[in-house]
Amino acid sequence: MAEPAAATAAVTAATAADAPRIAPEEAARLAEAFRLFNAASAELSEAYGTLERQVASLTEELAEANGELRRQYEQKARLTDRLTTLLNQLPAGVVVVDGAGGIEQANPVAFDMVGAQAGQSWSSCTGRLVQADAPAEWDCTDSEGAHRRLSVSDAPLTGENARIVLLHDMTRQHALKIAAARNERLAAMGEMAASLAHQLRTPLAAATLYVGTLIGRELPPADMRSIASRAQDRLRHLERLIRDTLMFARGEVLGREAIDVAGLLEELRHTVEPVARAAGVELMVDDASAAGTVSGDRKAIASALVSLLENAVQACGTEGEVGLSVGIDGNRLGFTVRDTGRGIAPEIQERLFEPFFTTRDEGTGLGLAIARGVARVHGGDIECVSAPGAGSQFTLRLPITAGSGAPEDMLEKVQ
Repeated sequence: MAEPAAATAAVTAATAADAPRIAPEEAARLAEAFRLFNAASAELSEAYGTLERQVASLTEELAEANGELRRQYEQKARLTDRLTTLLNQLPAGVVVVDGAGGIEQANPVAFDMVGAQAGQSWSSCTGRLVQADAPAEWDCTDSEGAHRRLSVSDAPLTGENARIVLLHDMTRQHALKIAAARNERLAAMGEMAASLAHQLRTPLAAATLYVGTLIGRELPPADMRSIASRAQDRLRHLERLIRDTLMFARGEVLGREAIDVAGLLEELRHTVEPVARAAGVELMVDDASAAGTVSGDRKAIASALVSLLENAVQACGTEGEVGLSVGIDGNRLGFTVRDTGRGIAPEIQERLFEPFFTTRDEGTGLGLAIARGVARVHGGDIECVSAPGAGSQFTLRLPITAGSGAPEDMLEKVQ
C-alpha cells in the first residue's frame, strides 16, 4: 500500500505546483479518483489473499482425497487378489452366466468338471450333464474322461442380469452312500438269515410231503390233482419268497425315467381292481391329471405301490374301501393308500418295515421292507398312520425332480 500513497502525494504536490493552471473542481475529481483506485486496490489485494488461502486448502483436501482413493484402490486390489486366489482354490466349480447365456467367469475346477471357461456358452457345458438317480444330481464325464457325479445349484446376482452356478463334486459322497446302503442291507441279511431258513423250510417241507404222497400212494385222479395243486402253491410261495429276498438284498433302482403320475395310477387301478373286486372291497383312485411327473424306476415304484394296495385290500377282509390318491407337499409327491380295515396296533407298527415280519400266514414279510427300500433309493420314504379299528394310511413320498433344477432351466432363467 506504500506505492499508491506515494503516487497520491506526488499527484497532490503536482496539483499544488500547478495550482495556477488546474481548476479546483478538476483537482477534487482527480483526488477522488485516486481514492477510489486505492480502495479498489486494497479490496483486490484482500481477495487475492483469500483466494490463495482457499487454493491452499483445496490443494490439501485434494491430496487427502487422492491418498484415501489410493488406499481404497490398494485395499480393493488386495481383496480382489484374495478372492481370485480363493475362487481358484475352491473345491467346487463356480460359473458366472450372463443374461445372454454366456460364461463371464469360471474357475479352474468348473473347467475340469464340465469344460466351462469365459467366453463359452453355458449350454455347451450343460450338454455333458445327464440326470442321475437322485434329486438335483447329475452324471458327467470330466475333462480327463473320468466319471463324476455333480450337484448343481444356482442363484441370481443382486443388481445384475446374471446368475452364479455352483458345481459340487458328489462322486465320493455317492460312492459312500452306496457302500453304506449295501452294508446296511448285508447287515439286515445277516440278521434275517435264521428267519429266512425258517421261511424256506416250512413251505419246502409241505411241498416235499405233498410230492412224497403223490409218489408213495396210488390215489384217485381228483386227489392227485388236489395234492399236486397244494404242492404247486407251496413251490410258488417259495419262488415269491426267494424273489422278494433277492429284490430286498439288491435294493437298487434299475432305471431312471420320467413317470407320468396319472398313467401310473391308471396302471395300478387295472392291476389291483380285480383283486379288490374278488375280495369284495371297493377300490377308489383319485384323479391325478394335475400331478405331473416324477423321475425314477417305474417298475420298482409300481411294485411298491401294488404291495401297499394289496396289503390294504387284505386289511379290509371281505368288505370295505381302499383309496389311492396323490398330493404335493413342497417339493415332494405323496402317494397315499388308505383303507377302512381293522387298523394296526402301535406295537406292530414299530415292526412293520422289518424284513420277514408279517401277521399273515401267506405273507413273506418283505413287501413293506422292499417298498420302503424303493422309496429311500429314490430319495423318499414311507410313513404309516393307523389305529386299531380306524383303518390305516400309508404314504409313499418321492421328491419331485422332473423340470426342477436342471441346468437347461438355469440357462432359461438367465436369458
